[in-house]
Amino acid sequence: MAELKAFVCGHPIAHSRSPKIHGHWLKRYDIDGSYTAIDVAPGDFGAFIGGLSAAGLRGGNVTIPHKEAAFAAVQRRDEAAEQIGAVNTVWLEDGVLWGGNTDAYGFAANLDHLSPGWASTGDVAVVLGAGGASRAIIHALKQRGFTDIRIVNRTVARAVELADQFGDGISAHPQAATAELLGDASLLVNTTALGMHGNEGLPADPSTLPDHAIVTDIVYVPLETPLLAAARARGLKTVDGLGMLLHQAVPGFERWFGRRPEVTAELRKLIVADLDAKT
Repeated sequence: MAELKAFVCGHPIAHSRSPKIHGHWLKRYDIDGSYTAIDVAPGDFGAFIGGLSAAGLRGGNVTIPHKEAAFAAVQRRDEAAEQIGAVNTVWLEDGVLWGGNTDAYGFAANLDHLSPGWASTGDVAVVLGAGGASRAIIHALKQRGFTDIRIVNRTVARAVELADQFGDGISAHPQAATAELLGDASLLVNTTALGMHGNEGLPADPSTLPDHAIVTDIVYVPLETPLLAAARARGLKTVDGLGMLLHQAVPGFERWFGRRPEVTAELRKLIVADLDAKT
């Protein structure tokens, strides 16, 4: 049997941790396969995605800036991709190029792993940011039964656009309303870049959250962002963003290599060590 080949493509792509994640699983499960990072400029993406079969590639991951282009290029899409409007995982199935989005799955699976029962603590969630990542978060929250999802964004028009797209139970708010919005929230999610290395800052003050609230950040460099540090100091349950990266990789690996992998402490330790080495 020929070697199974998959990839991650983006522009730039050298920073991607995906080859380490999938390489770890290939070795662990003794699979004759490869997973390679490929830098694809925007102007070359159409030819690249159309040539997967000829290149012997079973599929791969698509990251910035190609997620919307991949959405348009695939022949079939899963429900998550349709709802989110972006594709981060592609695979060939019976000659048909499929596109999916595993970010919502990764977000929910991370919380399932590190904070079991998170979706049963209430029905109110506050989402900071209205960019591409927030679409996946809102989709995941709706799937898990949250009925009051409040989007807070510096540019309210973008939050309104998202709220209109996702419909009932989703509302848009300016940053000035954050403290009041948090008063009865059971979950606070940061999807903005505030808190990343080089962009230090607190996207919201967790002091007005109820004592049972959970705070999570999709940023994972640093692992403990200023928001998570402030929430932890207040005694709130916190969940960092690294697990979302690890768990979103699971469905793709299963599609390409035929084995559903596990997100283990060993894998997390491997990626944390890589993050520490580069920061």
